[in-house]
Amino acid sequence: MTDTGPAIASRLYPTFRAGADGLVVAAPAKLNLFLEVVGKRPDGYHELESLMVAVDLFDTLEFRPAAGLSLVCEPPDLPTDHENLVMKAALALRFRAGRPDLGAAIRLDKRIPTRAGLGGGSSDAAVTLLALNEVWKLAQTRDELAAIAASIGSDVAFFLYPPSAWCTGRGEVVRPEPLGRPLDFVVVCPAEGLATPRVFARVRAPERPRPGDELRAAVRAGDPEAVGRTLFNRLEEPALELAPEVQRVRDRLSGLGVCGAQMSGSGSAVFAVCRSRAEAERVAQAFRDSAQPDDTEPRLLVVRSLAP
Repeated sequence: MTDTGPAIASRLYPTFRAGADGLVVAAPAKLNLFLEVVGKRPDGYHELESLMVAVDLFDTLEFRPAAGLSLVCEPPDLPTDHENLVMKAALALRFRAGRPDLGAAIRLDKRIPTRAGLGGGSSDAAVTLLALNEVWKLAQTRDELAAIAASIGSDVAFFLYPPSAWCTGRGEVVRPEPLGRPLDFVVVCPAEGLATPRVFARVRAPERPRPGDELRAAVRAGDPEAVGRTLFNRLEEPALELAPEVQRVRDRLSGLGVCGAQMSGSGSAVFAVCRSRAEAERVAQAFRDSAQPDDTEPRLLVVRSLAP
């Protein structure tokens, strides 16, 4: 895949023209199949090793050239200033290009659950870099955009190199990982979200970090059984202390004959690895059927990793 020229977004994600100069791009969610905390960095962040895959659950962003930068969100209670990673990315790209005159009217339609460990904000930021690079005709390479992404957030650079990657540092050092075949998942998002800083505040790096070699080999082979056996997330234990509902969801999924189940990222979403799309649909229905009358049912999604 060519990494130069303005049209990188169109080669990575579903993309549509919006009028003569506008662009609509789908921004995917991610799942962490492996996440180990290797240590604590001098800058206060944690040193991580993680295998992430992008899945077909999307936010949608529309970009049109305009005078100045503006952001409209649906739902409307989302921030629209620099606290939103979309605006942060747009400002960073404009600054890096040395073009304070550039502007865009941006609309974000949010479908990826927040505070769930699914990377929606990071994905939105990455797609903003990709799309505005095209709309503004900047011709930044993917590696140049990745350098900007690293300054915005830990997971942003991953979404420049889908569908799967081994991520190190604080998550911003990305090495694309071969994906042997698309993988099918059931994702369950409890009503209670988790704040990433609270989860990381409770985690402790082990003396001997767990290696991710087996999981990486399983992903390369496209073997859902092996992927399920080798899932790991160091953040799961502290997250369960903060949100016991995550444990209940994980236990329910694990009891439905799946290859494996685990929390994604810092939570609170839990996913199950399935052998096929048909099995994922069956597991989703069985999960619904297993609800107790007084349960507050979480959001339930059937997703597939993006094609290699």
